[in-house]
Amino acid sequence: MGVLNVTPDSFSDGGRYFTTADAIAHGRELVAEGADIVDVGGESTRPGATRVALDEELRRILPVVTALAGDGTTVSIDTMNAATARAAVAAGASIVNDVSGGLADARMAATVAELGATFVISHWRGHSAVMEDRVHYDDVVADVVREIEAQTSAAVAAGVEPARVVVDPGLGFAKRGPHNWTLLAHLDALAALGFPVMIGVSRKRFLGELVGDEGVAPTRDLPTAVLSALLADDVWAVRVHDVAATRVALDALSALRRSRS
Repeated sequence: MGVLNVTPDSFSDGGRYFTTADAIAHGRELVAEGADIVDVGGESTRPGATRVALDEELRRILPVVTALAGDGTTVSIDTMNAATARAAVAAGASIVNDVSGGLADARMAATVAELGATFVISHWRGHSAVMEDRVHYDDVVADVVREIEAQTSAAVAAGVEPARVVVDPGLGFAKRGPHNWTLLAHLDALAALGFPVMIGVSRKRFLGELVGDEGVAPTRDLPTAVLSALLADDVWAVRVHDVAATRVALDALSALRRSRS
């Protein structure tokens, strides 16, 4: 899954693809580099980010979704708003990737059920402005699994088909570095819920802590590609910004396995 931020303030690309033309061109570039899905988002969820008005979110994403879906690309809409999900699916998206897992908008699960879209449900404890204050866990794996199980149960109760549910541990959302590493080491506990798993380690702060950069330096793409390749067999999708680097890592790992067999 290639990340396409149609925002002026995302932590990872600083608004490089904010214009419609640039966003569409980058989406097509991600596909050419090997993305199977392009995840289009019109609202930044970086720590401290402010919310975007619905009409502005729609203005940003709809022409991009329409163009990419028109190319035959599988498009995911990254949104916490049910109205945006509805409009994006009408424009051609087939996946709703809600980082709040249906908690930010009470209408989301029922909307996704009605639309028949795939629903990516992330673990979430609050919006960007407050999530840094909600990082306490007694046992991060058990707590995240329990909380995301409640989210998936609510979605299914609202009519979402279980076969269309994907879960995401929400790395970086109300989590410190050690929490993220522990969750990555125990993805089997999340998979035990019975749903496919998506991970998004790409350019997250805990990778910056690993390589020693304070901003979003390109050095974060290397550990992103390594982790994505190592975990790819165990997950439904890896969500990344640098598709080309991750594709090379995946291809290298595949070549090694072929040689061994």
